[in-house]
Amino acid sequence: MQDKKGQRMNINDYSKSREAYLRACRVIPSGIYGHQGPAEGCYTPVEAWPLFSQRAKGAYFWDLDGNRMIDYMCGYGPNILGYGDPDVDAAAAAQRELEDCVTVPSTKMIEFAELLVDTVASADWAFFAKNGGDVTTLAILTARAHTRRKKIVFFKGYYHGVDAWAQKKDYSGILEEDVMHNLYVDWNDADALGELFDRYKGEIAAVISQPYMHGNFVDNELPAEGFWQKVRKLCTDNEALLIIDDVRAGFRLDLRGSDHFFGFEADLICFCKALANGYNVSALCGKEFLKGTVSGISYTGSYWLSAVPFAAGIACIEKMKRLDLPRVLDEKGRKLRQGLLAAGEKYGFDLHVSGMPSLFYLRLADDPSLMLHQEWIAECVKRGVFFTTHHNHFLNYALSDEDIAQTIAVADEAFALLRDRHPQ
Repeated sequence: MQDKKGQRMNINDYSKSREAYLRACRVIPSGIYGHQGPAEGCYTPVEAWPLFSQRAKGAYFWDLDGNRMIDYMCGYGPNILGYGDPDVDAAAAAQRELEDCVTVPSTKMIEFAELLVDTVASADWAFFAKNGGDVTTLAILTARAHTRRKKIVFFKGYYHGVDAWAQKKDYSGILEEDVMHNLYVDWNDADALGELFDRYKGEIAAVISQPYMHGNFVDNELPAEGFWQKVRKLCTDNEALLIIDDVRAGFRLDLRGSDHFFGFEADLICFCKALANGYNVSALCGKEFLKGTVSGISYTGSYWLSAVPFAAGIACIEKMKRLDLPRVLDEKGRKLRQGLLAAGEKYGFDLHVSGMPSLFYLRLADDPSLMLHQEWIAECVKRGVFFTTHHNHFLNYALSDEDIAQTIAVADEAFALLRDRHPQ
């Protein structure tokens, strides 16, 4: 793609990001740890990505070198309204003037819980923490405490956080004892799940799952017709809990919860990312019959009752309701998907856009090694569109039609470059 003068788009320079990264490596393990670290595989090749930001607003962040990025990761999900949403920030600022982290909690906690119970279809109560992993872990503790059983069923390709129970035996630092009661079954295979319940009769405490399979390195996959209804019945018939990890998809598909979107009710449902538009709070919601069990679990944290994130969460949910946000994000996602697919087809590439439109996954299927896919994503990033190579992407309300058009133009130029380098 060329501009009006026939010149190609500018390529970002990341000199200051690289200098900052070298500083970070001297005092921080890996320089940047976790999934955003350059050693984790989401930024491949590393030189295509900025590593540090300096400010953010709306649908954009600006990196340390001043490059503006149209951000399709939204902080890996939290910024569902856009960075610095004025309504959410005003509510947080007003609460901060009064109090935040205090010896006894603010009644903002009650207001927030009441709002979640009124909003989420399967919620009779809410318990607050900080990270998604905090509440998935509490869900597992609750299931084991309630059922007096040990085994947990996972669908292959899952991600439920980084606590030991949610990892795998061959991961660094994980003991066999940490995961010895984990059972695994293929996604969308209700018959195989039924066989597990038969094999481990009376031993399974819970099934935990994302509402649809939004894993990495493979196309995302929606539930088959009737799948969730079969899973729900198997759990009910075997007195096991059904836990939905809605940390990533929550409020993007349905403000009443992704279980409601797919036509069933979870016993426990976990929220975090989109809950407060970037303010740090998570929530476990659940059915009335489990409230006493949760009350009996020793589980807390120093900042879990901070009032400012509660105020932000209230403002975020109320605004999402006013906007009918899942519908808006779906429309934006469909428009983007259509443009990206057309750009790929124009140059003869087999681009797959899978998952839900508001939480989409990209994969160039022309090369099973994914090297070609990584090359295309990198060229988009170098031109100011922040995609990632092996993770699903997030949309936010601040993303404009102009941003979508610019994204498609960048994708077109990146496809043209790939075709030049890799002629048919």
